[in-house]
Amino acid sequence: MPVRAIGEPAVARLTVDSMTKRFGAVTAIADVSLTLAAGEVRALCGGNGAGKSTLVKILTGVLLPTSGQIAVDGVPRRFGNPVDAQRAGLALVAQELSLAPDLSVHDNLWLGHADAPMRRRTAASVARARTVLDAVGLEAVAVDTRVADLSLAERQLIEIARGLIRNASTLILDEPTATLSEREIARVFEAVRRLKSRGCSVIYITHRMGEVYDLCDSVTVMRNGRLITTDLVANVPRHDLLELMIGRKLTDVYPAAAAPPGAVMLRVRDLSIPQIVDRFSAEVRAGEIVGIVGQIGSGTIETVRALAGLVHDAEGEVQVGKRIMMLGCSTRAASAGMRFVSEDRAAEGIFLDMSGHHNLVATRLSENVKSGVIRPWTLRRIARLLARQVSFDYRRLALAAGRLSGGNQQKLAIGRCSDRRHPGVILLNEPTRGVDMGARAEIYQTLRRLGAEGNAIVMASTDLEEIIGLVDRVVTMRRGRIVGVHARAAISETTILAEITQAEVTA
Repeated sequence: MPVRAIGEPAVARLTVDSMTKRFGAVTAIADVSLTLAAGEVRALCGGNGAGKSTLVKILTGVLLPTSGQIAVDGVPRRFGNPVDAQRAGLALVAQELSLAPDLSVHDNLWLGHADAPMRRRTAASVARARTVLDAVGLEAVAVDTRVADLSLAERQLIEIARGLIRNASTLILDEPTATLSEREIARVFEAVRRLKSRGCSVIYITHRMGEVYDLCDSVTVMRNGRLITTDLVANVPRHDLLELMIGRKLTDVYPAAAAPPGAVMLRVRDLSIPQIVDRFSAEVRAGEIVGIVGQIGSGTIETVRALAGLVHDAEGEVQVGKRIMMLGCSTRAASAGMRFVSEDRAAEGIFLDMSGHHNLVATRLSENVKSGVIRPWTLRRIARLLARQVSFDYRRLALAAGRLSGGNQQKLAIGRCSDRRHPGVILLNEPTRGVDMGARAEIYQTLRRLGAEGNAIVMASTDLEEIIGLVDRVVTMRRGRIVGVHARAAISETTILAEITQAEVTA
């Protein structure tokens, strides 16, 4: 698909012309140009390393461009710092929440405002806070409410309202729904649509393909620091959008199993966690991918963690192959064949300060010792083999994991679970959270390959498109209990949503 523009909007809210940023000999972005209309919601898509973050940092005054120009409402601007960008009407809502939980909603809204009142609170500041809260659908939230008492979705909406209180005419939303449930995502979407109706422009960065088509008017694709295309969302089929981002043809984003499932690898009976999970039972066969889905707080994440031996008060019967596993001990779970990939890569998934090589072989050190000495040459060979199996570039194995993209970090975590000699049960929580769309496709291929090697795979995910596209069976949960179990042919978004939200819908 050739590079082309949508056409000049009637009102140019934001114009970026020939933007380039170099760091020494490295060009982060090159000759990027785009025009955003008032009230337009523009998806900004691209894999990790595409240049999205660099462009956003220039637009918000964090970085100075090497060359290029920015205009806001037709007025040329140069941002020497974030305050300049804020006063020009650009605001960023970052992926990680930046609220102070022990402060009130009012104080959080004004925190960091370039023109905050000298007095901590005035009648005008309270009135302005009330106005922006109403604009994002938080009419029921009082300005004196402590942020710690709000739900995750409400906190995300507070972040958006903070941009409005800074008089932002263009909001940049970076993965605003990454940790939200479907119901909470709907609230964020509604807030964005309200802003659009008021003429506020939005640059929307997401790794979830469905959000591009559900919410955005247009899409800009970047790859390797260059703008590849800008077009109306309606003109770009999903498969084409993914290929534009990764720069190559894809045969199948969600691969199906190549063979029927084998023998039962995992049996779970009456797994319970006090006040969280109530009598969860399931069987998973070798080669099968089973997805567990529910709203945040439904018990899906805790169920997978309990199977990994990470919940001390879990009860029930778990059998891996012919071996009975004792709950509440991660060491015994691992010995029984359970391999866990955490939903929190930074805290539990990888060693950020260690190389990719050391991350991949971290669980194999005891197997590669001779006369009390670790055999580094063997570990290097194993690391390269594992890297190849999960589509990780072996030339990056020497880099610290903390310097890698989210997708590459997740490949390291999954690669560590790969062991062709001893198939087992691979447990994953939110396997593609914070992972770009190209890397997602490679991770899905990897999970299918692990299944073909005889592993049983259990994954909890809040990404319904991922669940519907990938898994062989889906287990829906609500308030800690199983609601339904569906084979691949019977899986639909309507069915899943009805089952995981039924209690709230019928209340």
